[in-house]
Amino acid sequence: MNNANEISRQTRLFGYIGENAGVSRFSAVINKMFKANGDDAMMIPMNIREDDLYFTLSNMKKSHVNGAVISTEYVNDVVEILDEASGMVKKTGMCDIVFKEGEKLRGDVFSIRVLSEYLKDIRASKVAVIGVNAHAKAFSFLACGFNVSYFNENLEELMKFTEEVELKDADLNRIASGLTLDLSGFDAVLDFSDLNSLEMIEKLPPLSFDMKNTKQFSALRQRAQELNAKYVSYDDLIDKLTEQAYRLIIKG
Repeated sequence: MNNANEISRQTRLFGYIGENAGVSRFSAVINKMFKANGDDAMMIPMNIREDDLYFTLSNMKKSHVNGAVISTEYVNDVVEILDEASGMVKKTGMCDIVFKEGEKLRGDVFSIRVLSEYLKDIRASKVAVIGVNAHAKAFSFLACGFNVSYFNENLEELMKFTEEVELKDADLNRIASGLTLDLSGFDAVLDFSDLNSLEMIEKLPPLSFDMKNTKQFSALRQRAQELNAKYVSYDDLIDKLTEQAYRLIIKG
């Protein structure tokens, strides 16, 4: 962005696509980075309903927008629209950043890499992962160096998950209503499930993470509040997420 915050024909435009993109700090933070570094680029928050997501991204191929960061609620819906995908996208079925190359869209994953690096920075070693969705798959592929235990309602689903992410001798555990669970022996818990309640957890570790923004319902946030434990959301990681997105955008 230039000093006058003006868009020229040369300005590289990017979107931040989400159901409530306008209330997120993501675009504002990364635009400050563009301006501070003298980059002629701008990110525009784009409030897009789920019904309009396919239309929006398909039209991006012939637009002046050079790519977009995808908010966490839509990362599973983007993959089918891509023309090219990174290995991580193919292995996990999620995509949170897209780049326009000619009239094609190339997709990649960056947010879970940020989460993984953050856990390493805070010296978390023993990690509990709840759920078997695409976020859980991505973290598992990046979990080298962590001692990970996996939790899920359905153990058959969990066993299938470990095969898909090529885990051998993994610590598998059942989590369900009616059971009691003490996670205080872990350094962190990552909730990638769609459970409506985590009331079965009696104790949480020092840090509780999920990749949901503040507009999404979070059973982990609710349980952390009840147990007076520290909870970290997608929005709490925005400074680190924007740093990584900035590097990818500038790298092109």
